Amino acid sequence: MRALIQEWPLLCHRIIDYAAIQHGAREVVSRSVEGPIVRTSYAAIRARALKVRTRLAADGFNRDDRIATLAWNTSRHVEAWYGVMGAGMICHTLNPRLFPEQLAWIMNDADDRMVFVDLTFVPLMEKIAPLVPGLRRIVVLTDAAHMPRTSLSGAVAYEDWIAEATVGLDWLPAEETDAVALCYTSGTTGNPKGVLYSHRSNVLHAMMVTRPDAMEISSRDTVMPVVPMFHANAWGIAHAAPMAGAKLVMPGGRMDGEAIWELLDSERVTLTAAVPTVWLMLLEYLRQTGKTLPWLKRVVIGGSASPRAMTMAFEKDYDVEVIHAWGMTEMSPVGSLTTLKPENSGLAGDQLYDLKQKQGFAPFGVEMKLVDDEERQLDWDGKTFGRLKVRGMAVASSYYGGTGADSFDSQGWFETGDVAHIDQLGYMQITDRAKDVIKSGGEWISTIDLENLAVAHPDVAEAAVIGIADPKWDERPLLIVVARAGAEREAAPILSFMEGKIAKWWIPDEVAFVDEIPHTATGKINKVALREMFSDRVS
Repeated sequence: MRALIQEWPLLCHRIIDYAAIQHGAREVVSRSVEGPIVRTSYAAIRARALKVRTRLAADGFNRDDRIATLAWNTSRHVEAWYGVMGAGMICHTLNPRLFPEQLAWIMNDADDRMVFVDLTFVPLMEKIAPLVPGLRRIVVLTDAAHMPRTSLSGAVAYEDWIAEATVGLDWLPAEETDAVALCYTSGTTGNPKGVLYSHRSNVLHAMMVTRPDAMEISSRDTVMPVVPMFHANAWGIAHAAPMAGAKLVMPGGRMDGEAIWELLDSERVTLTAAVPTVWLMLLEYLRQTGKTLPWLKRVVIGGSASPRAMTMAFEKDYDVEVIHAWGMTEMSPVGSLTTLKPENSGLAGDQLYDLKQKQGFAPFGVEMKLVDDEERQLDWDGKTFGRLKVRGMAVASSYYGGTGADSFDSQGWFETGDVAHIDQLGYMQITDRAKDVIKSGGEWISTIDLENLAVAHPDVAEAAVIGIADPKWDERPLLIVVARAGAEREAAPILSFMEGKIAKWWIPDEVAFVDEIPHTATGKINKVALREMFSDRVS
């Protein structure tokens, strides 16, 4: 027997419809690429997104065409984004931190037909465009007054382009299972792989993100996604904030500590999210200036593990709750968050921060399991670690173009590539990436645990650990450190600091000091580059 309930497809453009109807005057504030702070509203963004939809149709673009964006977090990016999705097309967010050849490869693999590009990235686009023969239109996200001279054939200023949308069209009818967005993995171990999201997966993921046991977003919040929209939909916040009716603050292209603090303070931001490298810059700025965070209530830290010292600094020094999160592009991307269950509500001190080091428990819509090398399911006892697999309502079922099929099994489980353990309450903790874990004398050493411990030392600004060859033990950990400004580059105090906090045989035999640790295009420590840098090092 079928239920007698209306068919009401879960469509992404219904999010901006709702925001315009119920929260139409709510501000969307952007630090524009041109410089000034720009203020608009959800109602205005919806109206302009409909112009984008109309103009795309007038240009002859069709359902399922891939329309790319190479842009920062701004209101123009948001309205272009919703306009593309509401036109029945697929919004493909490009990561500008990749090399031009990588971006050209990705655009050709996706068969992008058009691109919206910010002023910052026009020179980059000039290098890419000749390598992408299918590209038919380039729209620069600016107005005529700021439109640069460019070699990009037929490039047009965004404001001029949408001004020509004289006949308003409504959203194109769609099914909730239609593809709506495309995002590529960072491709650190091979060519990037495309993840093709649906209307349904994005809407359900946004619902998941707003829940109290996740990011707890409501219309009373002011939310600033520092994590870019090209990182898996800004971790879903670009959908979740308008769905909740929260004021939205978009930081544009400035990611330095001073710029981030200015917006956090002036706009009274209550929730923000980014990778640890961003928060390192903010905390250093606060330390140097004595500034505070009087309005901020919650900070979401993901992308890579949040160092214990960072979590404690936010919570103890600035009274800001840290939500440690984990996920992947393939998961839309949120997979778990470390919020407190009632069983943990009484924790304090070291016990509390031991818990907050974990990546958290899965929200409704995400399933997890641990398996050994023989695919046998392992217990959730907080000790036994194995390969982490996931499945769920916003988890990819395969990659765009059919690559990477061995990452998905016949029961729908996705192989994350992480090694983890899960405790009796469901809190998962990643001990390492499968490709990064160090095997020394037949026993495993977690590089993540060593990195978090090293960063807790007051002379360490950033740390990374890789395995190097050892004739006796097969591998030993090498600790690579960026010293804090003004600190001495001395290994002994750092290694002594580790004693008694981890197994003695885990302690690295040496420390290598560097001026800068390389990062991937998504802000994670680039272990591949570090292994190349220290390829001749032997313990």
